[in-house]
Amino acid sequence: MKRLLGAALATALLSALGTPARADDKGAGAILDKAIQALGGEEKLSKLRAFTWKTKGTVTFGGSDNEYTGQATAQSLDRFRSEFEVEFNGAKVKGATVINGKKGWRKFGDMGGPMDEAALANEKRAVYLQLVPGTLLPLKGKGFKVETAGEEKVGGKPASGLKVTGPDGKDFKIYFAKDTGLPVKVVAKVVGFTGEEHTQETTYGGYKDFAGFKKATRVESKRDGEKFLTAELTEFKALAEVDARTFDEPK
Repeated sequence: MKRLLGAALATALLSALGTPARADDKGAGAILDKAIQALGGEEKLSKLRAFTWKTKGTVTFGGSDNEYTGQATAQSLDRFRSEFEVEFNGAKVKGATVINGKKGWRKFGDMGGPMDEAALANEKRAVYLQLVPGTLLPLKGKGFKVETAGEEKVGGKPASGLKVTGPDGKDFKIYFAKDTGLPVKVVAKVVGFTGEEHTQETTYGGYKDFAGFKKATRVESKRDGEKFLTAELTEFKALAEVDARTFDEPK
């Protein structure tokens, strides 16, 4: 049971980065370029090579909200470390997830170890689903394909959608507020801790400025329409460099 909870939390707490847009039509490129400008501009975002942030909130299992705090560090889409502490029935448990290129590890309490190929692929998808809305520049790279996906209302306001196919060949949709251009929602298929697939809907709000970067300070995720994660961003810092040991196996 602890192993399942650990895998679930690691996945959940992943969810609390100057060239023309690679889009199938000019409309998609225009939406993406406006969003990049809203987050701080392409020149500034391109210098955001590594960063760290802290969150707090709740993760929900079986109708029970469990409080957590977390900290994460990212250096590109395949160098990532997330650490968290969550409280279950009055007991606090620590865990970590690390991705370092072709390797990855999970740790929950005193259990953990390397991820197998399938688990690593799912974790890498969870990471890029988390990082892309806050940086967007990866969507201009050769690993992503972008096209328009219509409009809908998010939080009662009109939003423009893009359909994105990621480097793993799987797609997701990301929506941007028509007035501000800021990312407001991501809808994607994700794999749960027992291997089942869910439709996950994540919304973003409460944007604030952190040293010239606009970041969402409120993030909420639902899986198959049910509450899953609420997170509040409490700190965000750009990093000039990261100690390589950050992405070693968690001890």
